[in-house]
Amino acid sequence: MRELVFALEYDPGTNPVADTLESHPETTVRSLSCHVTPESLWRVDHATGSAAGIEALEDAYREPTFCADCLVRDNCGADCETQVLDRGNDELVVYTYWDRTDVCTSVPHLALERLGEGLLFETYREGRRYRWRIVLGSDAPVHEFFDALGDEVGECTGMEMLRLTDLDPDRDRLEAEDALPAEQRDALRAAVEHGYYETPRRIDLSELAAELDVPRSTLSYRLRRAEASLATTFVDEDDSLETLAAGH
Repeated sequence: MRELVFALEYDPGTNPVADTLESHPETTVRSLSCHVTPESLWRVDHATGSAAGIEALEDAYREPTFCADCLVRDNCGADCETQVLDRGNDELVVYTYWDRTDVCTSVPHLALERLGEGLLFETYREGRRYRWRIVLGSDAPVHEFFDALGDEVGECTGMEMLRLTDLDPDRDRLEAEDALPAEQRDALRAAVEHGYYETPRRIDLSELAAELDVPRSTLSYRLRRAEASLATTFVDEDDSLETLAAGH
């Protein structure tokens, strides 16, 4: 197995969620699940941030023309369903589903068509940057997929290859843990142990902050930065770019 990590950078006015996250930089979104078939796409996202950012993000998800991950600039005509599964002052869990039309396309659909079945997707959004991690077969034609993606996103979205390597879970886990400052590791470990990430939660952010005797804002910052670091797999970017260039 290999993993492909890349990022899209949406231009202003091309994606309502990206516009909202740009306006509320303290708010971020990570995927809890993402699934695709040739005819449809559905996913669950977990957002954290300020009360204003969460409210604006909920409105963005409910935009009539917004279908999660659809790369079509104009109204694609897809039947899109959005449902809020959990809502708090500083968090939002959203389920989205859409049936594909003849003009619809997306990163997961392109991956399914070019890379084959059995893919795993993980995403993280911060500002206009939308980072994808795809776990795929060792023989999948990654360069063909990346070329097709470039054709679809056109000039409205920047693309950056971050990583293409063999999958080594033990190495990735150790590298990610080493990359976290001690206070972020402690905050993350405490959040897991006290049930902060369970659904429903056994403890909210204020209660966890009181348990750890730190300000709520400090704990929120540490957890957001830890989540952002763990969502990114850090490797030598030069090696990834050389791997990509070798395929052309």
